[in-house]
Amino acid sequence: MFVKSFFAATIEDALAAGGRELGPDALLVQSKKAPVEARHLGEYEVVLALAAPPAAAGAPPAQRPAAGVPVERELAELRRQIDGMRRSLTQTAVAAPRWLAPSSHTARIYTLLVEAEVAPALAGEIAEGVAAHLEPAADFRQALARARAEIETRFSVDATLGCESAAGRIVALAGPPGAGKTTTLAKLAVTYGLAARRPVALISADHYRIAAAEQLRAYAAILGVSFDLAETPRALAQALQLHRGKELILIDTPGLAGGDMDQGADLAAFLRSRPDIDTHLVLSASMKSADITGAVERFEIFEPAKLLFTRLDETGTLGPVLNEAARTRRPVSFLTAGQQVPEHLEPAAKDRIIDLLLATGTAEARAAA
Repeated sequence: MFVKSFFAATIEDALAAGGRELGPDALLVQSKKAPVEARHLGEYEVVLALAAPPAAAGAPPAQRPAAGVPVERELAELRRQIDGMRRSLTQTAVAAPRWLAPSSHTARIYTLLVEAEVAPALAGEIAEGVAAHLEPAADFRQALARARAEIETRFSVDATLGCESAAGRIVALAGPPGAGKTTTLAKLAVTYGLAARRPVALISADHYRIAAAEQLRAYAAILGVSFDLAETPRALAQALQLHRGKELILIDTPGLAGGDMDQGADLAAFLRSRPDIDTHLVLSASMKSADITGAVERFEIFEPAKLLFTRLDETGTLGPVLNEAARTRRPVSFLTAGQQVPEHLEPAAKDRIIDLLLATGTAEARAAA
């Protein structure tokens, strides 16, 4: 198997260079941002593979097997190498670049998604879906429309609070430190409590950071709603009983880092035991995709029903949001994009997320129209 990397300013240019050198039989193994040490060669790296090295111009014809070496043995060895190559590429290879031809609209769709930090495998699936349903004479605007339809099928949204079967709505926000849980809780209290004329109670289960509880206490005083500090799951159960007449109860939980998860185990077990509590996992959209995935895996002990993304104003790439929503099959509930209460809160909507993912391509299509 012959494998070679090609570097260029865009994925399309790198594919074009690889296609010129290796020909149409090359398989795409991987496409990604170039590592820092190779960034001088180009912003993106594309890895292509062939079953055998390409023949050099003017090279002498291939030699015949040496005398005494059975042809069957040579063929068996060649077959073994090809089978090994097929197995190694099955998980990562995208079919030979038909739809990835540099001039194709689907290649541009794929590039847009990867530049937005959508996982290459997911971007490839979406591009394949576009290519399968796109008419040969379609223009780029039609390709974008098809891409929107493909993306829409890969994640869900659910901007509801609480469990409809319960008498009151009880919502808990869990997540890592700095994700914006406390501020988001205040935004929810104003928008879905006070503005809707619902009696609200705020409960802080975060006794690890005094500042967090005091911040929520200050919000409660400003809003004129009830506040309680519950330092243990038992105290939390008592606070919920005390406020059972409230239509909306919002629970703030500690920000737990990777090494702190054991400290939240009892609280997580309590929340899991209460089917009437709707737990949202709060994550910063500005985190790297791998970090978001790591946080989701750690907070599985809370069994969150939904994903809530904050800090959209701090990132220009929404691929990590799509990656995690598609990977976990959990709906996205709300989005926040700033610290103002309650203005910087919006219910998650598919059109909004897709608009942000394809913003560059949409601008290009408008300019070309």
